[in-house]
Amino acid sequence: MMLEELVLAGGTTVVGAMATDSWAVARGGIARLFGRRGEDQQSAVEAWLDNNAALVARAGDAERVRRSLLPVWLLELESLLEAHPDAAGEPRELINELRDRLPDDRRAGVQNSVAKDRGQVFAVQGGDIIAHQTPPGRRGRGDAQ
Repeated sequence: MMLEELVLAGGTTVVGAMATDSWAVARGGIARLFGRRGEDQQSAVEAWLDNNAALVARAGDAERVRRSLLPVWLLELESLLEAHPDAAGEPRELINELRDRLPDDRRAGVQNSVAKDRGQVFAVQGGDIIAHQTPPGRRGRGDAQ
């Protein structure tokens, strides 16, 4: 798994675990991982994780809150793993453990879609997706003439 994929999988799994029965495992694993930055950082991350989980638990729309929190956790995980590449095995283990523990409805919420080199990803969960594309060099209906 490449760094980008690991960060995305780790972030979506941790945010997906917020306010579930698996939260204690997720919180402990992420806090230990961020402990590589020092004891003060680990304590700060624990408090931040608790606050984030409380936001999800109180929200009328928990999924909206999870989607809002995800980009921040992606940046934090990326920064940590770039500084400590030897730590990559820890989030992999945590991801696998959490995916086994998450309830079916939360497991479905963990989706990893990566596009590279001008690739495109069309993904949806719990709904429909309709994508229309115009081949390069052709004008689609409604395009300016």
